[in-house]
Amino acid sequence: MGNQLGSAGLMLVNTLINIYLFLLMLRFLLQASHADYYNPISQSVVKLTQPVVGLFQGFLGPVAGRFDLATLAAGFVLKVISIVVIFQVIGVGFPPIGGLAIAGVAALANAILKIYFFALIVMIILSWVAPNASHPGALLVMQLVEPIMAPVRKVIPPLGMIDLSPIVVFILINLIDGLVVGSLIRAAGISGSLVGL
Repeated sequence: MGNQLGSAGLMLVNTLINIYLFLLMLRFLLQASHADYYNPISQSVVKLTQPVVGLFQGFLGPVAGRFDLATLAAGFVLKVISIVVIFQVIGVGFPPIGGLAIAGVAALANAILKIYFFALIVMIILSWVAPNASHPGALLVMQLVEPIMAPVRKVIPPLGMIDLSPIVVFILINLIDGLVVGSLIRAAGISGSLVGL
């Protein structure tokens, strides 16, 4: 019984860490896509993640004005530390450094892909039910997905009222998740559930 409670506790902690990692990567993507910084949702994400990101901002800044290395580093370090702690708690020992680094990168990539996946679903639903929505959340979703949708729309323009670009992006997300993230997880030699898959 105690062992099951311990496992449930570890799963809960790991889930909370993955949610926070999700917020960190959302912050990274909002800055990368030049989303409205003063949007109330953007402000909430920044406030929630600033305590961790602030630790890295003294020596890591944005690259090209949009790719925030401090946020990436915060997410990477948080995930690596959580994997080490879980390994220690379950008594497996210390995971290999190379595997830890690869698992950290895989976790960041997986979180970014999940954000895009869910944002695309929200965008598609909004285009059906409220195509001209002015809600801050709707505006933020559109700003978030536009940088990945625009290049695909150049190759596959909308056919009248039908836009096939979201389908192409969904396929690309699944391919990257299966091939790249899956390969990283296998190379890391660490359970996918610890990484957040």
